[in-house]
Amino acid sequence: MKEQVEQVLDKIRPMLMMDGGNIELVDVKDDQVFVHLVGACGTCPSSMMTLKMGVERALKEAIPTIKEVVAV
Repeated sequence: MKEQVEQVLDKIRPMLMMDGGNIELVDVKDDQVFVHLVGACGTCPSSMMTLKMGVERALKEAIPTIKEVVAV
């Protein structure tokens, strides 16, 4: 499943990089995806909205078994 998650994140990364940020996959465990927001995304006040409305939604669409995306 990690490989599938990475493929989805690869599609999202260019948008994050345009704003000076990025996302790193930390782990996938029990249908939860753990990520680390870096660069501008790590300090942006909108990062949780980006995480939930952007990243989590894209992952759930592509991999329906994903329950949640958690920033660590």
